Amino acid sequence: MSVIDGNILDGVSATTLWTLHNRGTEAKRSDGVIRDPWAVSLLDAIDYDYLKFGKPNQSHGLRARAFDAVASDYLSAHPRAAVVALAEGLQTSFWRLARTGLADELTWYSVDLPPVMALREQLLPADDRIVPLAQSALDRSWMDRVDASHGAFITAEGLLMYLQPDDVIDLITDCAARFPGGRFMFDSVPHWFSRRTLKGLRLSDRYVAPPMPFGLTADEGLALAERIPGVRAARDIALPPGRGLFKVAAWPPLDRVGAFHRARPSITLLEFS
Repeated sequence: MSVIDGNILDGVSATTLWTLHNRGTEAKRSDGVIRDPWAVSLLDAIDYDYLKFGKPNQSHGLRARAFDAVASDYLSAHPRAAVVALAEGLQTSFWRLARTGLADELTWYSVDLPPVMALREQLLPADDRIVPLAQSALDRSWMDRVDASHGAFITAEGLLMYLQPDDVIDLITDCAARFPGGRFMFDSVPHWFSRRTLKGLRLSDRYVAPPMPFGLTADEGLALAERIPGVRAARDIALPPGRGLFKVAAWPPLDRVGAFHRARPSITLLEFS
C-alpha cells in the first residue's frame, strides 16, 4: 500500500483522520477495544500529523463497536438489506461486518465528498457489494440509487453534529419518507460540547475542531419519535464498556444521574414506520 499525504483533506472532511487515529491506534493495542485491521492499514498508509488531534482515546473505537452491534442485529434479520453509510469517511465498518459473515448478501452504499471517496478508492479494496457515491449526504440524489426492497439501514456516524439543526431534521424526515420500515442510526454531542466548538475548541496548539452546531441529549433523541413524521420509535444505544474511565462511564447506574445523563454524548437508533 502506497503512502498518501493526508493533508489533501481539510475542514470537516479532515475529521475522518481524527476518528481514524483513535480507532486505528486502539486496534493496534493488544488490549484494544476494537479489532480493525483495515483501520491499522489506513493509519499506516496516510502520512499526517495525527497528534495535532491530541492524545488518542477509546471513544471512536467504542462508537464503532456500538454501530456494528446494531447493524449486525438488523442484518441478521435482513441479510439482503441496503446499508447506507452517510459521510462514511475512512470508516471500515463493511470489512468488520464481512468478517462475521453478515455482509455476504447486502449492498453497501458509501456516501461522502469526492476527495474522501478518492482516498477510499486508493487505499481500500474494491468490492462488488460496495456502491461508491461521491457526493454530500445532503444531496438527496443518493436516495435514488438505493435499492431498499429488502430493507434499509442508514448510518450517520460522526456526521450530524457538523450540520445545521434544520438540515438534520429535514434529512431524517426525508429518509423516513423514502425508506419506510428502515432504520437510521446516528451519534450526537451534548449541547455544552456543541457550544464549546462554536467558540473554538482547541484539541492542541495546532488544531481547532470544526464547529458542531447540532447538539442533542439522549432524551431529545428519543423525542424525535414524536417530533418527526414517519419515525415510529427511537432507542438510546449505550456505548460498550472500555478501559478505565470509559468503563466507569458505561456503568448503567451512572446514567441514572440526571446531570451525567444530560451531559454525555449519545447514540440514537430511529425506526421508520
